[in-house]
Amino acid sequence: MADELIDILHRTGEFTGEVKLKSEVHQLGLYHGSVHIWFFTDLGEIILQKRADDKDTYPGLWDISVAGHIGTGETPEDSAIREVKEEIGLSVSKNDLRFIGTYLAEKKPRPDLYDNEFHHIYLSRLDVSIKTLTLQKEEVSDLMLIQINEFKDIIQDSIKRKKYVPHDKAYYSFILKEITNQL
Repeated sequence: MADELIDILHRTGEFTGEVKLKSEVHQLGLYHGSVHIWFFTDLGEIILQKRADDKDTYPGLWDISVAGHIGTGETPEDSAIREVKEEIGLSVSKNDLRFIGTYLAEKKPRPDLYDNEFHHIYLSRLDVSIKTLTLQKEEVSDLMLIQINEFKDIIQDSIKRKKYVPHDKAYYSFILKEITNQL
């Protein structure tokens, strides 16, 4: 996976003016921006992606529909549109994305990797079959649709939850509440 240049942020979320490679940012624990795009259907399902087995963080675990780092000089919306196209081959426009907020996550997925991200979170309604989506094999190994209530049960179960990226329960609650409000 290619290293990319990303903007460095203060812990308060403002730009520092610095730009560094993603690998350096994670090694040093610097704050930076990412996008999370949650796709849902009118039937109350959400799409989850299974991370590729060779990802540097949380390989082979189920995660957000689409996610990625915001590139240097890129707006969160433009980053979201780019990531959706790259990871699942779907073309979306700004009108297809509903921004619901920013969430600060501070994680240490490995002893040598710090992931301090401001997640810019978007919701989008999926109007096509997931069978028509094209996966970026370097990032995504599979997709699944899961009922929101089933997913809520999984994230409450400490055993079942081990197959999923460990986002905060508050994060998941926020997302699922916002999606439910859209149905």
